[in-house]
Amino acid sequence: MPPSSPETPLSSPDSRRAGPRPRQADLPQAGPRQADLPQAGPRQADLPQAGPRQAGPRQSGPEQAGPEQADPERANSRSAGPRSVDRALALLDAVADADRPVGAKALARTLGCALSTVYHLTGPLITRGLLVRTSEGYAPGPRVPALHRAYQRHHGLGAPVAGLLAQLRRASGAEAYFTAYRDGRITVVDTTAPVTDTAHPFAPGPEARAHATAHGKALLAGLPRALRRRYLDTHGMARFTDRTITSPELFEAELARVRDRGFAVSVGEADPAYTCLATALPGRRDGSLHALSVSLLTTDFRRRHGEVRAALARALPLLAEALPDGAAALTADAVPIPTLPES
Repeated sequence: MPPSSPETPLSSPDSRRAGPRPRQADLPQAGPRQADLPQAGPRQADLPQAGPRQAGPRQSGPEQAGPEQADPERANSRSAGPRSVDRALALLDAVADADRPVGAKALARTLGCALSTVYHLTGPLITRGLLVRTSEGYAPGPRVPALHRAYQRHHGLGAPVAGLLAQLRRASGAEAYFTAYRDGRITVVDTTAPVTDTAHPFAPGPEARAHATAHGKALLAGLPRALRRRYLDTHGMARFTDRTITSPELFEAELARVRDRGFAVSVGEADPAYTCLATALPGRRDGSLHALSVSLLTTDFRRRHGEVRAALARALPLLAEALPDGAAALTADAVPIPTLPES
């Protein structure tokens, strides 16, 4: 039989017997598969459901995955807030502790963060007046003095108290200090030491050496034992000189002597060159304690200790009366006259 040619009709007997016949026979079956296209419609119709499947991990993830996907972001959000606040406050401290304006790069090195983070943090601080940006760098802003005055006002330190500190400074020839214990912290609230005297060992602000200073001893001696232990556990008893008391037992014995004498003295315990003398005022109704103190070079104190302790004794009752709603009236006769212990 001659082979079929391309011109042979598909419906011819030869073509039905030829090899292509089964493929041609399959064509009618292709119809049903084409007819299946309507079934593809539902798969196409599934596309609206595909939207959620595409967005599902983002939109429905918290419902499906719960804590696994949602909590990390929430945790980061919660912790980022406090971290940002802490870093912003650290930035303020760095600026405040510097002797001159601080550049952004120096702040980034101090904080251990990116330069962009410094700019991010300083923006709100500048807006609120806590920082100013100068040609040399960042400096404390105009809002800071108002905060300082508010802090002094809350501690009852008004013009009369500031005037008494200046009077004590003139009478004793030593720098005078007003110190407070409140809510687990001891703070030098005010002093007559010039703000330009950055070398002076006692400056306004949190007192990190309370156990080594006379004003710190006077305040700690007036606390209940449990609060005193909590304070020392929190802040520690670091050694600053070879005279610093770092033993809790020896320190308790020292505070017992402070309570017996009515005053505290520190000879070279916080700074080897300085002696400070302090006495505490009666406690106030809000639970805070205050102390009045003076400090000067130890060599000067040994030479003039009589006039220094007498000036402190005279100033104490005046300061007690100047404080609002808290300190009971005192008389100069009720104040023990401090004497310099043997050294």
